[in-house]
Order: sequence, then structure tokens, then C-alpha cells
Amino acid sequence: MKIEMKAVRKLRVHWPIAPETFSRLAKGDAAAFKEEAGIVALLQALSESPDLGDFGNYRHVFESGLGFEGFTSAEGANPTLGEVGQETISPTFVFTTYFDAALPDAAVERCLQHIVDIHPWEVPVIELTGPISVSHTALPVFESRAAS
Repeated sequence: MKIEMKAVRKLRVHWPIAPETFSRLAKGDAAAFKEEAGIVALLQALSESPDLGDFGNYRHVFESGLGFEGFTSAEGANPTLGEVGQETISPTFVFTTYFDAALPDAAVERCLQHIVDIHPWEVPVIELTGPISVSHTALPVFESRAAS
């Protein structure tokens, strides 16, 4: 089988979560995905955009990880968590998905704006790469059955 590559852009969003959700996810409790309101909203945004996470036979593909965000809010900030001048550490859900690199800028901007609109942070951490390549090859059904 020849591996085919596809030009995509990577979208990564850092999303604060409750310490209890962090602990549950770290233990492998996937039900926590459906019980944390922020994660539910983020995954809903993914499912509403057919351009995000499109891998041919697989739709709404994403990856996630857990981590921590650290920040100190400066004067003039209106922090969701912590206080101005205080160092804050937040448990974080890191969501990554991909979309076709040829997607028009207007569609990308609409998607990003939707995420900003639902994100609880005053200044959300959203990463968007330039084009990168990912594998895009899927075995046809008849080939995978023949190998069994």
C-alpha cells in the first residue's frame, strides 16, 4: 500500500476544565467528555463543521491531551479564573484537529470566531498552523478483508 499525504492545517485549542474532569480523563474515564460542559461545547462545534477533522472515511477526527496553563493576569484583564496580579494554574484539555489547507480563509475565520465565542477565557489560546502534511491513505474494504 502506498501512503498518500494530504496538505492540511492544524487547529489546537487549549480549554480550561475542572480538576475533577482532569482527574477522570487522566484515569481513562471517557464518560467525562460528555459531562464537562466546555468539552461538550467544543466537540459540538467540531461536529457542526464538516471541514474540521475530515479524513475521508472518518469524520470529526480529533486528538486530545491534558496539561496545565499558567498565567498572571495584568491590570485591565477580566480573568475567568484567578485574580489580577495573581499567578494562576489551570487544568487544561488540549484539543487538536485538522482541516484541508485549501479551505478558504473566510471559512477558517468563521470556525475560529465560533470557538472564540464559546471559549470561557478572555483571551483563549488557539493555535493555527500553516500547511503541513498528514497521511491520508485508507485501505479499501476489500483489501482489508483479504488480509484477514
